Amino acid sequence: MTTVIETQVQYNNTYTVSTTEGYMIQEEDWDRDLLLDPAWEKQQRKTFTAWCNSHLRKAGTQIENIEEDFRNGLKLMLLLEVISGERLPKPDKGKMRFHKIANVNKALDFIASKGVKLVSIGAEETSAKEGLLLWCQRKTAPYRNVNVQNFHISWKDGLALCALIHRHRPDLIDYSKLRKDDPIGNLNTAFEVAEKYLDIPKMLDAEDIVNTPKPDEKAIMTYVSCFYHAFAGAEQAETAANRICKVLAVNQENERLMEEYEKLASELLEWIRRTIPWLENRVAEQTMRAMQQKLEDFRDYRRIHKPPRVQEKCQLEINFNTLQTKLRLSNRPAFMPSEGKMVSDIANAWKGLEQVEKGYEEWLLTEIRRLERLDHLAEKFKQKCGLHESWTAGKENLLSQKDYETASLMEIRALMRKHEAFESDLAAHQDRVEQIAAIAQELNELDYHDAATVNTRCQGICDQWDNLGTLTQKRRDALERVEKLWETIDQLYLEFAKRAAPFNNWMDGAMEDLQDMFIVHSIEEIQSLITAHDQFKATLPEADKERIAIMGIQNEITKIAQTYGIKLVGVNPYTVLSPQDITNKWEAVKQLVPLRDQMLQEEVARQQANERLRRSFAAQANIIGPWIQTKMEEIGHVSVDISGSLEEQMNNLKQYEQNIINYKSNIDKLEGDHQLIQEALIFDNKHTNYTMEHIRVGWEQLLTTIARTINEVENQILTRDAKGISQEQLNEFRASFNHFDRKRNGMMDPDDFRACLISMGYDLGEVEFARIMTLVDPNNTGVVTFQAFIDFMTRETAETDTAEQVMASFKILASDKPYITVEELRRELPPEQAEYCITRMTKYVGPEAAPGALDYISFSSALYGESDL
Repeated sequence: MTTVIETQVQYNNTYTVSTTEGYMIQEEDWDRDLLLDPAWEKQQRKTFTAWCNSHLRKAGTQIENIEEDFRNGLKLMLLLEVISGERLPKPDKGKMRFHKIANVNKALDFIASKGVKLVSIGAEETSAKEGLLLWCQRKTAPYRNVNVQNFHISWKDGLALCALIHRHRPDLIDYSKLRKDDPIGNLNTAFEVAEKYLDIPKMLDAEDIVNTPKPDEKAIMTYVSCFYHAFAGAEQAETAANRICKVLAVNQENERLMEEYEKLASELLEWIRRTIPWLENRVAEQTMRAMQQKLEDFRDYRRIHKPPRVQEKCQLEINFNTLQTKLRLSNRPAFMPSEGKMVSDIANAWKGLEQVEKGYEEWLLTEIRRLERLDHLAEKFKQKCGLHESWTAGKENLLSQKDYETASLMEIRALMRKHEAFESDLAAHQDRVEQIAAIAQELNELDYHDAATVNTRCQGICDQWDNLGTLTQKRRDALERVEKLWETIDQLYLEFAKRAAPFNNWMDGAMEDLQDMFIVHSIEEIQSLITAHDQFKATLPEADKERIAIMGIQNEITKIAQTYGIKLVGVNPYTVLSPQDITNKWEAVKQLVPLRDQMLQEEVARQQANERLRRSFAAQANIIGPWIQTKMEEIGHVSVDISGSLEEQMNNLKQYEQNIINYKSNIDKLEGDHQLIQEALIFDNKHTNYTMEHIRVGWEQLLTTIARTINEVENQILTRDAKGISQEQLNEFRASFNHFDRKRNGMMDPDDFRACLISMGYDLGEVEFARIMTLVDPNNTGVVTFQAFIDFMTRETAETDTAEQVMASFKILASDKPYITVEELRRELPPEQAEYCITRMTKYVGPEAAPGALDYISFSSALYGESDL
C-alpha cells in the first residue's frame, strides 16, 4: 500500500519543501507512537482507498479492500493507466498465482521505468514533498491563522484546506466567517466543497484528524496533492489566458497604430492634393498690390501652414517605422497601408508638392518685376504721350493754313524760313515718337492689362505724326513754289531761329530727362544714374554760353534796328520762340537740377538701406547655413557611435534635438529679415550663397533627420529589450555595418551587404542571398539601411512568439476541444479581450461542434497573418 502511494506522489511530480527542524524531535516521538496505533493504519487504508477510487472511477470501477483488490494486479495496472495516461502491457487473464504475480510485476516494472524507486523514502520523495509544501505555503501565505510548516498538525484546524480552496475559488468559501476554534466545521466544509465542486473525493474524517495528536502525513499529502492537481489546471488556464491577453493586446495596439497611420496619411495626402492646384495656378493678377498679396499668402504658407505638415510627414514616417518594428518584434507580418498610402507614396506626393512649390515663388517674383516694369512703362508712356500731344496741339491747323497765298514777298520768305525751322523741330521730335512706339510695344510684350488703351493712343499719335509729315511736306512744296519770289531775309532773325530751336529742344530734352522716372535695384545702378547726372551738369556751362550767344543775336537785332531806325513789328518771323521763352526754360532747367539731385540722393539712401538689409540677412545666413550642415554631420556621427549604450546615444540625440529647437529663434529672425527684403523688392544678394529657401529646406531636413535618428535608436532599444539582444551584440552589429558603409551615408549596397554577412559567418549561395535581400530591401531600392540590417540580425538571433503557442493556450481554455465557446471566452478572458475574440472568430464547422462553437485555430493563425487594414 505504501509503495503505491509513493509511486503516485513521485510520478505526478508533486513538489514540496522540507519541514523545519523545530518539529523533528517531537515527530520522532509521534512516529513511534503511530507505529503502535492501529487507528493510524486504518486511517491510511481509508485515505488511500478513497484516493484510488477517485482515479478508478474514471475507468468505471472501484475497490473495497486495497490488499485484496490489488492482489491479482489487474486493478493496480488499471490504476497506473488512469494515472499515467499510458497503456501498460496486456495483463494475464489466468487465475493462477503465477498469473497474479506476473501482473503485479508488470505494474512494478512500469513504475520502475518511470524512475521511481520502490524502497524506503529516498531523495526523490523528499524533493516531491518539499515542492508540494512550498506550493501550499505560497498559496496560503496571505491568510490569517494559517502557517503551513508540515503535512500533519498544520492542517488540524482545517483553515489551511479552506485557504487553499478560497485562494483558487473564492466563490466557494467565505473565509472571513471561519473560526480557528471550529476545526471540525472547517474540515467538513473543506471536504464537502472539494467533493461537490472540485471532484475531490472525501478521503479523510474530520474527527480522526482533530482527535489524533499527529495526523497521518502520507494521508494528508495524498489528499492535498489532489488539490494541487485540481488547481494546477486552473493555473495553467490562467497562464494560457495571460498569454492570449498579451498577444491580443499586441494586436489591438498594432491595429490602433495602423488606423492612426491611415488617418494621418489620408489627411496629409488630402492636404497635398488641395495645395498643389493652388501652387500650380500661375494666372497673374493685374495689379502689383494683388501680386504682392499672393506673395504674402505664399509666405504665410511657407512659415505657418507648411511647417506643421512637415512635422506630420516626419511623424508619419516615425510612426510607420515604429509600427513595423513592433510587428517584427511580435512576429507579425509587415504592415501594408492602403493603396496609395505607402510611405513612398507620401514621399512622392511630397516631392511633387515641393517641385511645384519651388517654381511658384520664382514665378511670383518674376510677375512682380514684370508688373513693376509695366507700371513704370505705363507711367512713362503717359508722360511722353502728354508731352508729345501738347507739342502737336494746333500743328495740323497751322500746317493747313494758306496764308502764303496772300503774303508779301518778305512774308513768304519769312514763312519759308519759319517752315524750315518747323521741319527742324519736327525732326527733333521724331525720336520721342519712336520712344512712345517702343514703350507701347514693350507693354504689349509684357502683357499689360490695359494694352488696348495704350495701343489706341499710340496708334493715334503715330497717325497724327504721319499726317504732320504729310502736311509738312505739302506746305514745303507750296512754299518752294514761291521761294523764287523771296529775295532777302533777315539773317539775324534766321540765325536766332536756327540756334534757338536746337537749344530749345536741348532744354526740352534736359527737362524731360531731369523729370524722367527711374527704377534701380542696387547701389551700382543708382551710382550710374548719378554719374550720368553729374556728366549732364558738366555740360551746363557750355549750354549757358550758347544761351548767351543766342540772346546776343537778339540784342544785335535790337541794336541794328535802333541804329538804322528800323521799327520791329511783331515777333521773329522765323520762330515762335522768343527770348523770354529761352530765359524761362533755362530758369526751369536750373531749378530742376537740384530737384534731380535730391531724388537721386533719396534713392541712394534707399539703396544703402537695401544694402544693409542684404548684409544683415547674409551675416545671419552665413552662420545658420554652416550651423545646420554641422549639426547634420554631428547627428550622423552620434548615430554611428558605438562607444556608448543606446540610452547614451538617445540622451545625446535628445540634447541635439533640444539645441536645435532652441535655435529656432535664429531661423525666425532670418525669416523676418527675409520678409523685409522681399517687401523692399530686393531680388539678389551678392553677400551670401544662401537663400531663404536653402535655409528652409536645410532646417526642415535637420528637424526630419534628428527625429528619424531618434526614432531609429528608439526602435533599436525596443528591439533589444523585446528580443533580448545585448548591448554587446548591437555594438557588434553596428561595428560590422559601419565597416561596410563605405560611403558613410547610413546604407550599404548589395555587394557590401554580402561581404558584411560573410564577415559574420554566413555561407551564402545566390539563392539564399536573394532571399535575404527580399527581407532587407522589400521595395528593391538597391540599398540596405541600418534599421533593415538590425531587423534582419534580430530575427536571426532572437526568438519570437508563434501562432502555435497561441493555439495551445486556447486549447487549454477550451479543455482540449478543437473549438471554444462564447461562455468559455467570457469566463476566462477580460471583457475587452473576450469581445475582441468573439467578434473576430469564425464559426467552427468541425464534427461534434456545440451550438455557437468558435474556431480558435484559424483565429490564431490570422493573428499572425496579414491585417485587414
